[in-house]
Amino acid sequence: MLRIHPDIKKAIKKKQPVVALESNLIAHGMPYPQSVETALICERTIRSNGAIPATIAVFDGVITVGLSISEMELLGRGKQEVFKTTRKDLAYVIDQKKTGALTVAAAMIAAKMAGIKVLVTGGIGGVHRYFDTAMDISADVEEFNRTNVCVVSSGVKAILDVPKTLEYLETHGIPVIGYQTDVFPAFYTRESDLPVDFRFDDPDAIASYMKTQQTLKLESGILVANPIPEAFSIPREKIENFITTAVEEGKAKNIRGKALTPYLLERVNELSRGESLEANRRLLYSNCELASKIAIAYAKLEEKKK
Repeated sequence: MLRIHPDIKKAIKKKQPVVALESNLIAHGMPYPQSVETALICERTIRSNGAIPATIAVFDGVITVGLSISEMELLGRGKQEVFKTTRKDLAYVIDQKKTGALTVAAAMIAAKMAGIKVLVTGGIGGVHRYFDTAMDISADVEEFNRTNVCVVSSGVKAILDVPKTLEYLETHGIPVIGYQTDVFPAFYTRESDLPVDFRFDDPDAIASYMKTQQTLKLESGILVANPIPEAFSIPREKIENFITTAVEEGKAKNIRGKALTPYLLERVNELSRGESLEANRRLLYSNCELASKIAIAYAKLEEKKK
């Protein structure tokens, strides 16, 4: 059920820095060909910062850690059915020998299976807007209760209800770390009005926190919130207008469940004339750089332990 690229398997065995990447971005998070281009740049960014990238998906019922370019193209082009795969879908996709692009939740599970401690994404899923009527909560936030992986993101996808998502994480005891910030980033925008739990200003401190949490046998995941680079941050009011329009249109069309997030991201991209997609790509590259540094710092702590 698990196939790990030989180079990645060797690195994990030697406790070298490895960064996992989810693959839902390639299949459902961005339009093709930008999706594959972005995934490849993410991998190059991780390598250039001294770590080893490990993009994860399911092919023919096998969890595959470390994808080839042709496998990424297959996910991005969507010429065959690609399941948007979260925790509840994982056994089905494997049992039925399907192809699946992994969400953050499923990628966390696979990363833990492979022995990878750090995962990078753009933004995690969370509590959807209009929760009172739709009662829609992403499996991403629930996975933090179960799976001890450090996830580097630029916060929660801005199309969601960010305050409710943070309340959900707080209720379940999930630590939210701000990287060089005291306030939670708002994905497309550098800042929100919401505080983080803890602030750390260097990757070594985050790696030390990870190690301490594992020593205490606290099995929950860790969310590291890294603000989008300032040059690509979109003013809050501007992006919020686009998001509100997209959410209202999605509600009117009765789009819900797995289809909602891809619809909203695509519609916001249309309304912003590509500005939101470019911001998404730039925050991803920044997150890949930070995730690499955290993985390197963690690997050094593992080396000291020897």
